[in-house]
Amino acid sequence: MATIKEIAKECNVSIATVSNILNNKGKVGEETRRMVLEKVAKMNYVPNVAAKNLKQRTSRTIGIITEDLTVFNAPEIVDGIDEFLEGRGYNFLLSNLRIYRKYGDGFCYHEEFKGNLEEELEVMRANQVEGIIYVSAHSRDLSGVLVQDDSMPVVVVYGFAKDRDIPSVIFHDEEAAYMVVSRLLQTQTDRLGIIAGDRGSLHTSERLLGCQKAMYQKGILYNPELIYYGDWSREFGYQAAAGLFEQGVRVLFSMNDNMAMGVYDYAGEKGLTIGEDIFVAGIGSQFGNILRPKLTTVEMPLFEMGQKAGEIILDIVEGKVPLKGEVYKIEGKLLNDKR
Repeated sequence: MATIKEIAKECNVSIATVSNILNNKGKVGEETRRMVLEKVAKMNYVPNVAAKNLKQRTSRTIGIITEDLTVFNAPEIVDGIDEFLEGRGYNFLLSNLRIYRKYGDGFCYHEEFKGNLEEELEVMRANQVEGIIYVSAHSRDLSGVLVQDDSMPVVVVYGFAKDRDIPSVIFHDEEAAYMVVSRLLQTQTDRLGIIAGDRGSLHTSERLLGCQKAMYQKGILYNPELIYYGDWSREFGYQAAAGLFEQGVRVLFSMNDNMAMGVYDYAGEKGLTIGEDIFVAGIGSQFGNILRPKLTTVEMPLFEMGQKAGEIILDIVEGKVPLKGEVYKIEGKLLNDKR
């Protein structure tokens, strides 16, 4: 594999002339240009992209740090980032913190978590990435975790940092809940049971807002006694369905599809027919199509969220937009609407 110096020697021209021809710069005679390009092809010259990028202080590489690739949201988000970066001629360097494997659900409070993150950020800097996309395992405020860096800008997906100048891309939880509950309440009920996630979860609070908005517009009174808070699990969905059914509630909003599966389990065990004896809708789309009847749910646009994060970080890196802490809410799509 030839070098520019070797090509210049073969053509009896300067190294600068060869470089100008390869980079389409300067004024060079057509005969000289043709001779050099013929030698380039004959001698199998391949440009040293890494060296060129280093000289230009660009690597055309974006770092992606995921909190845990085993979490349901991460693979699709990373796939969306990958497709967008590839379309703009960028590569990515992927790091997986594996937080659940190492620390379990309490990883946010584990003293080693921040240290591990700092180590990964240093690895990214050493590899000269031009920006970072941080993929959160669940939606939460990351102000105490991430700091914006002009030399290596950060964008967050599936989380945000309200006290930092960090752009973020999140799922529009409130709109999703409003959409699916509005559809659910077309059954003309005066009571709605809510199977919610953890009380401290931002997903729970945002989805509750959307649910309350839909109830208000339908003239249905919100009753705190008809909301069950739990751990997002299928088992809890079963328990909540049993409790609500005993209270005479037949229409249920499950804040995720996993808990909705528990409602299906309860209905099957008690000989109840979904869509006749008991009504349920969810959010997530992971299991909506495999249930029978299909679950009315809202698809989480994880791939699109990844693409949006890729777009934001490249626009910042390329100087097309200023660095500011905007929050981009991506709306989902209603699935299996059985109207």
